[in-house]
Amino acid sequence: VPERPTLGNTDYAFEMAISNIRYGEGVTKEIGMDLQNLGARRVCLMTDKNLSKLPPVNAVLNSLAKYGINFQIYDNVRVEPTDQSFLDAIQFAKKGEFDAYVAVGGGSVIDTCKAANLYAASPSSEFLDYVNAPIGKGKPVTVPLKPLIAVPTTSGTGSETTGVAIFDFKELKVKTGIASRAIKPTLGLIDPLHTLSMPERIVANSGFDVLCHALESYTALPYNQRSPCPSNPIHRPAYQGSNPISDVWALHALRIVAKYLKRAIRNPEDREARANMHLASAFAGIGFGNAGVHLCHGMSYPISGLVKTYKPKDYNVDHSLVPHGLSVVLTSPAVFAFTAQIHPERHLEAAEILGADIRTARIKDAGLILADTLRKFLFDLNVDDGLAAIGYSKADIPALVKGTLPQERVTKLSPRPQTEEDLSALFEASMKLY
Repeated sequence: VPERPTLGNTDYAFEMAISNIRYGEGVTKEIGMDLQNLGARRVCLMTDKNLSKLPPVNAVLNSLAKYGINFQIYDNVRVEPTDQSFLDAIQFAKKGEFDAYVAVGGGSVIDTCKAANLYAASPSSEFLDYVNAPIGKGKPVTVPLKPLIAVPTTSGTGSETTGVAIFDFKELKVKTGIASRAIKPTLGLIDPLHTLSMPERIVANSGFDVLCHALESYTALPYNQRSPCPSNPIHRPAYQGSNPISDVWALHALRIVAKYLKRAIRNPEDREARANMHLASAFAGIGFGNAGVHLCHGMSYPISGLVKTYKPKDYNVDHSLVPHGLSVVLTSPAVFAFTAQIHPERHLEAAEILGADIRTARIKDAGLILADTLRKFLFDLNVDDGLAAIGYSKADIPALVKGTLPQERVTKLSPRPQTEEDLSALFEASMKLY
């Protein structure tokens, strides 16, 4: 690489990495042939207890049976996984000596399967070796992984396209994860038929994740302002900052959300809306999987991790839970009001896509306009009225800030740097939305 003067050692390149994607109604029935084509002899099928009884898993099982695929099922995935639930799945994968993996579910299942594949392929590694710094060692992945086919059943995480696996680290009460291009699925089978069995609130919360993926990746720090510049391409992070390719996907996903999310939530029979949201989830995944996300996600991890007694409607779980998309979207009005002084035109463009009339808008009001647009959007969809409505109070703000600080992989991608005082103010502004 030619020596070049870069401003404060910032990066000068970005890299595009996504899984192969196949989209179409009923495409799940091809999975048995895909595994045959891979020469798979022992397949690990991962899902969760609820899904194991539903049509998406049934469609996969029928295809595996039809093509004589030998498999073992692991249905113990936890919704919003923890380090322990990852370790249980890893143990299963190591014992099984599998040569291919199939994940059928939302982000929780796909992320768990990525981790199981990684540590089974690297049996001598300690768990923290690959976990993001500063919580883990963040080592680059150099071992070859087995093929993984992801079949998403929600329209939210875009996990079928990305090299990221997120979990709750119980000891520290924070969410963290593993981020490496090496763990992205080999293939994502995006079958819109699977979204028809999703209850209303799951459609809403997973849709909010798509919304924030698109907004955050489009407004993230540009890739050529991110530092340090890696000394070797293997160290270039999966989340690199906004870039011209991610921008295309983020904006396209945002337009689909604006057009179809409310319809998909309100009418489970609206196949067009649900199919489009399923596609938007993958589009936003391609965008943020390479650009990254910033403050809404960084702040969401302690909101999920420190949950007290909140149990969301439509989620069949035995533990308190703040769904990921909800934990992300509740801070979005405050966050974009804060970041808009950098790249206000991008914030204004996003507000317009989401329905704001910006013909007479002043550029310096971009943040307030986007924040108001988001509040109206959330109010129309009966979203809980801020962090106070899901069990938090001002007394929790120091703990929420403390849980955000280790999330540097994403917080440093905010276009506007933030102090602990800034984070406190953002949490306080998010206690009540309306």
